[in-house]
Amino acid sequence: MQKNNSFRARPQRGGQTRNRPGVRSFHARPSRGPKKQSIHPSKFINRATEGPEIVAYVPKHTFADFGLNSKIEENLEKIGYITPSAIQDQSIPLAMLGKDVVGLANTGTGKTAAFLLPILNELIKTDARESVFIMAPTRELAQQIDEEFRKFSRGMNLHGAICVGGMNIERQIRDLKRRPHIIIGTPGRLKDLMKRRVLNITHVTTFVLDEVDRMLDMGFVADIREIARILPKERQTLCFSATMTPSIQRTIGEFTNDYEVISVKTGETNHHIDQDVVTYNDKDHKFEVLADILQDVDNTKVLVFGETKFGVQRLADALERHNIPAAAIHGNKSQSQRGRALNAFKSNKVKVLVATDVAARGLDIDDVSMVINFDQPQTYDDYVHRIGRTGRGGKSGKALTFVTNHRG
Repeated sequence: MQKNNSFRARPQRGGQTRNRPGVRSFHARPSRGPKKQSIHPSKFINRATEGPEIVAYVPKHTFADFGLNSKIEENLEKIGYITPSAIQDQSIPLAMLGKDVVGLANTGTGKTAAFLLPILNELIKTDARESVFIMAPTRELAQQIDEEFRKFSRGMNLHGAICVGGMNIERQIRDLKRRPHIIIGTPGRLKDLMKRRVLNITHVTTFVLDEVDRMLDMGFVADIREIARILPKERQTLCFSATMTPSIQRTIGEFTNDYEVISVKTGETNHHIDQDVVTYNDKDHKFEVLADILQDVDNTKVLVFGETKFGVQRLADALERHNIPAAAIHGNKSQSQRGRALNAFKSNKVKVLVATDVAARGLDIDDVSMVINFDQPQTYDDYVHRIGRTGRGGKSGKALTFVTNHRG
């Protein structure tokens, strides 16, 4: 890509930035959100190290060992599933026995297949309608579960309905009236459909709570309790989470008392992510520095975090004007718009995805080369979560955080 020389980064020591001819100023609106936690810039700096050697997990089974229906095995073979991950290897046999399972695993370790494959194996035997109820914290995660369901169940004549906000509710009502085998949704839209008396969960035999920790973080616990009270008492419950804090344990205990815990979570040290700060003088200079970083040909898939929906959209538009292919995801986008933006990023049609924290929750994106905190996160925990989107699967990654030269 040819560089726009009018956007070369200026030296980052003092001085003021002049408006250049032909360069449109970039000014984000001031944030009206909660006050940020004060994070010293030194916490954003950490040179990547080799870290402890990660011992590869050796599974006890192959997918052929689980006794899955031959059609499921055929679909798995077609998509290249041969060796199960740790969470799949240990939880699938228990789930197939009908036991309640709590799985603790890092993001991106294959937990969706860990609960979907036993469910599909049972459905192909029973053909039970409205029997599987899956709750996820975000639209994107629910959509990813639905995609996996379609992939694993190809040719099996099993039907699902996805019920999330930001999509046409009338279409979801029509899907529910067809009495699907699997219902996948987010708490808010599921509650809405229940109030309209179009969602029936009285026949549910399997209840799945995915990413319980994020559900609690996003304040959905009351909605989950309200919905779960209507579910039949006699059911199988499968819960998955990245952490098991006392509050999460208490919440899970409300839905199942007799469960097996499978923990395959590994430590998230971020030691393999090279972290640094980028200083800027003012808002115009801040954008110039970002554009210069993104014009580097090595930065092939970059996730940029902004603070507000307006700021994220405006930043993506500004990058596009300067010949840097970018897309935005935030709460004002419809589900189809968010899906198109995400697919463009995954397929490398755009090299930059600009997102708010809320919109990026639940996204599972491979091969992110760099995370840039254009706006600093609200808390240090949010920072750790953001930069964990790069350097996955033992690969190296980079993280940059913008810090103003003028402090105080």
